[in-house]
Amino acid sequence: MSGILLEVCIDDLAGLDAAIAGGVDRIELCSALALGGLTPSLGLMEVAGTFDIPCHAMIRPRAGDFVYSEEEIEVMLADIAAARTAGLAGVVLGASLPDGRLDSFVLETLAKAAHGLDLTLHRAFDLVPAIPEAVEIAVRLGFARILTSGRAATALDGLDDLKQAIALAGARIAIMPGSGISPGNAARFLDLGVKEIHASCSVPAEPCAGKVEAFGFGLPSARRTDSATVAALKTALGGTGSLGQA
Repeated sequence: MSGILLEVCIDDLAGLDAAIAGGVDRIELCSALALGGLTPSLGLMEVAGTFDIPCHAMIRPRAGDFVYSEEEIEVMLADIAAARTAGLAGVVLGASLPDGRLDSFVLETLAKAAHGLDLTLHRAFDLVPAIPEAVEIAVRLGFARILTSGRAATALDGLDDLKQAIALAGARIAIMPGSGISPGNAARFLDLGVKEIHASCSVPAEPCAGKVEAFGFGLPSARRTDSATVAALKTALGGTGSLGQA
């Protein structure tokens, strides 16, 4: 790998293949990216575990906020165990209190269950009222990185908060910008000093037609991972895309 590490989120096998063909460095494995990413199926985790590239499973049992019940936490613990059994390199997780602060108790419970796996704190971080407290919690609990858009809708809009998080993190934890990053704006992030970038590298998919559309089996605005976009973003970040090498 050269340049900034590129992580791409995918939610199906075609996306996994496209990301690898484009030269991605790491995969965030999800289902339902249209909902911000939910826990992938056991089958997809097991297939991803056969690839040489590091794959991290999103651990998010439902759409919506990150305030979880005891029953939902039990589901998340089981999903972490499934990711480990599937041979994945890491997991991506987060948990909030009702006021948006990180739920350090739940996070510690999940982090202990994930011991030995690479840990990413997801964009629950973008709901926190105070960045310094959240960074310290993530460091204390042993997270390797924080995925964040700088508490804004896109990483471009959150540049000031990203800079604050990066300064607070120092060498203790990586800050990985994500949301809305593309080959066209990647240069805006090169001066931040980050070592990792997160993106979807997706393009609009062909809409469903016929009975599939009529019965509501497809999303009206579906997107798909695009290998050419992965390769272009990797190049923009100072690396070399490997388009065509699946």
